[in-house]
Amino acid sequence: MTEDSELVKEVSDAMSKLIAELDRRIVGQRGAIEQLLTALLAGGHVLLVGVPGLAKTLIVKTLASALSLHYGRIQFTPDLMPTDITGTEILEDKAGSRQFRFVKGPLFCNLLLADEINRTPPKTQAALLEAMQERAVTAGGRTYQLDRPFMVFATQNPIEQAGTYPLPEAQLDRFILQIDIPYPSEQEEMEIVKRTTVGNLPTISKVLNRAQVNALQDLVPRVPAAPHIVEYAVRLVRRSRPSDAAVPKDILPYITWGAGPRAAQMLVLAAKARTLLRGRFAVESGDIAALAPPVLRHRLVTSFGAEAEGVRADEIIHRIVETTPQ
Repeated sequence: MTEDSELVKEVSDAMSKLIAELDRRIVGQRGAIEQLLTALLAGGHVLLVGVPGLAKTLIVKTLASALSLHYGRIQFTPDLMPTDITGTEILEDKAGSRQFRFVKGPLFCNLLLADEINRTPPKTQAALLEAMQERAVTAGGRTYQLDRPFMVFATQNPIEQAGTYPLPEAQLDRFILQIDIPYPSEQEEMEIVKRTTVGNLPTISKVLNRAQVNALQDLVPRVPAAPHIVEYAVRLVRRSRPSDAAVPKDILPYITWGAGPRAAQMLVLAAKARTLLRGRFAVESGDIAALAPPVLRHRLVTSFGAEAEGVRADEIIHRIVETTPQ
């Protein structure tokens, strides 16, 4: 425990340097960047939602550069096949004999940007799902392990829905956070235009290497979370379910389906990562409350009434947080 406590400052310093490197290319988006680093420490996959032009791709690519991680990108399209992402077997002629050799696809990387993930058919989405859950790919009757760390940062455009294949709840549940990327402020937008119209983007310095990232991720589960913290996380998740007696009555008509048990697990794990990010080694209830929206927003199924009245998932979650005792 003493050794772990001594590592906390090192983690905090490393994350501060990482944020400084991201700031050299990314203007604003501090909340989204903090959530992204939280998911990085927790070793979880992330769903990035925002309209085009909000630097979703640039954030992920810059993060990979600063961490010396193998970066991969897949542009998801309706004609993309599972073997296009996982890899395929080819027949080779060696020394007069023919044999199959597996050629790895772009999925074999440390940090994968799955661009517009909802534009590919369910069969291809399912191939990605196995890799996200098992950290492995099965091909030709053999299983190939993916190197650690392996994280999928998937993007979705919330506006264009024509020709898309909405992700099923089972796959959405594999993402530890859904990070919504907002529009920049007017001042931030002016700075973006200035930076991007004068030449090349600044070079990013290496802050951590792959082994160090793995070590940080191994530290996160060892962060202590008191019983009352775990109970608070579980209560929040249970109150998102219409069948729970404690769900606030005013939001009950807006919820069709609530979050499952994995949500509570991800909420506590993400809170532990946020604790390290902020230079602490004990989870506070504020960590749980702050992460409830990105952990729960993609796990709630809202009703037709909510859609008709314009009630968003975040509003429901904020109401749950307000009415749940810590």
